[in-house]
Amino acid sequence: MRGIFWALLPNPALLCYNAAMEQKKRNLESAVQPLLDWYRLSARDLPWRKTRDPYRIWVSEIMLQQTRVAAVLGYYARFLDAFPSVEALAQSPEDQLLKLWEGLGYYSRARNLQKAAQMVAERGGFPEDYPGLLALPGVGEYTAAAIASAAFGKREAAVDGNVLRVIARLLDCHDDITAPQTKKKIRAHVQAVFPEAPEDVPIFNQALMELGATVCAPNGPPKCLLCPLRTLCLGLARGTAEALPVKAPKKARRVEEKTVFLLLRDGKAALRKRPPGGLLAGLWEFPNTDEALDENAAPSVISGWGLEARSWRAKLAAKHIFTHVEWRMTGYTLAVSGEGPPDFVWMNAAELKAHAVPSAFARYYAEALKALEREEENGILEKE
Repeated sequence: MRGIFWALLPNPALLCYNAAMEQKKRNLESAVQPLLDWYRLSARDLPWRKTRDPYRIWVSEIMLQQTRVAAVLGYYARFLDAFPSVEALAQSPEDQLLKLWEGLGYYSRARNLQKAAQMVAERGGFPEDYPGLLALPGVGEYTAAAIASAAFGKREAAVDGNVLRVIARLLDCHDDITAPQTKKKIRAHVQAVFPEAPEDVPIFNQALMELGATVCAPNGPPKCLLCPLRTLCLGLARGTAEALPVKAPKKARRVEEKTVFLLLRDGKAALRKRPPGGLLAGLWEFPNTDEALDENAAPSVISGWGLEARSWRAKLAAKHIFTHVEWRMTGYTLAVSGEGPPDFVWMNAAELKAHAVPSAFARYYAEALKALEREEENGILEKE
């Protein structure tokens, strides 16, 4: 009997767990109105927040993926000037699109934008629900939810890194935010408190993201004294906010050595297109090899391309970091004669400016322009 009696008593650990979960739920529910009030007073004045046009919101969301707001602003304005509608984007030449994207990186985003634009133009408009948006190329769970709420007033929680950080601190959550199950759980928490009022739905996701971007920020301590949710934040109350969110350690980047050749001939520089698949697929690059070559080994590559080196002018080192790969580049600038392989395209300064060369080659691009423009100026002076 005694054993049965004790078995019928509530489990203290379970009671504590349930009480803690109820507190977190109450805190999250209580955070909604102060967050919305703060956003209406303090939100940054950004162009994509002044429209309900799904095209403009979609373009902004794709550009903002892994890119800072300050870097996107100029690109966003130029992009919409060139492609004011989804139909204009659908019909644009790829070279023009990639040139406008030059410097933003992750060029697959631009190509997926155009593929999705073609689908939207063909169907006569954007899908207005989350599943339909999710089916577009380049649109993931976060982007689909962000467009659905901001453009169409759908109650869909958009959870990005900013939102994960805010909720982890607010609820004192120590789960690894890089784990899919954590993101799923946090999205469910946010979805459960999504406001009902039609005027609040389009800005709720933006308010959470804004708080994470400007106050509950990454790369440093949160600005808790400025936070509208500071009285509700369990991370602040328990002294854990600065240690959150928890992330699994990143894998070390793979290092790749390259030798880049800036080949100059008759006022032109040699470029070639990268393969259609893989990193920087289909973009223009300066000829290069997948190894580090010193001054003794580099000339054999030139002759292997059917070129003759006439003068070696400069040696330029550069580095570029991608998400998972780091390129360490040794570069040589030299004047050559000969045609080179069939995939070499020789471009003057104006032609070079018209083609999209990824920022991985930024130092060599700047050096090529300087050399070509200098040659053009010298040629004009000689004619005079």
